[in-house]
Amino acid sequence: MRLVLFQPDIPQNVGACMRLAACLGVPIDVVEPCGFLLDDRRVRRAVMDYAALVDWTRHTSWQAYLAAGQAGRLVLMTTRAACSHLDFAFAPDDRLMVGRESGGVPEDVHGAANARVRVPLRPGARSLNMAMAAALVLGEALRQTAGFPQGRG
Repeated sequence: MRLVLFQPDIPQNVGACMRLAACLGVPIDVVEPCGFLLDDRRVRRAVMDYAALVDWTRHTSWQAYLAAGQAGRLVLMTTRAACSHLDFAFAPDDRLMVGRESGGVPEDVHGAANARVRVPLRPGARSLNMAMAAALVLGEALRQTAGFPQGRG
């Protein structure tokens, strides 16, 4: 399983996702361009002392990400999905993608996804913070696939 961040806008969210991925032992892909310098101090502050545990790959563009030839299904988290993440059957090699905080993903990326899931929200709520959505969906995917790290917890 991998977590994929598509052109994120907010460094603190990237840092939070990197920390999440480090703690759960999940590799992370960052698809640029980002809305900030990826070496931003705000990313480092959010990752804190977990930076050495983060297994991450930087992709300079969507095309570079595609050219890397990733295994598994691309599962997009989007408010436009019909399927709840709770009703979706995840696989151990899924790549879970969140879009830009300011606008999600463009149509070509949306169309490239093998599946789309949404986090069910109460009526009137528009969307979650992307790091929160990533944590919820990744947690359910790891639960379903028995992918949580073994150890204390």
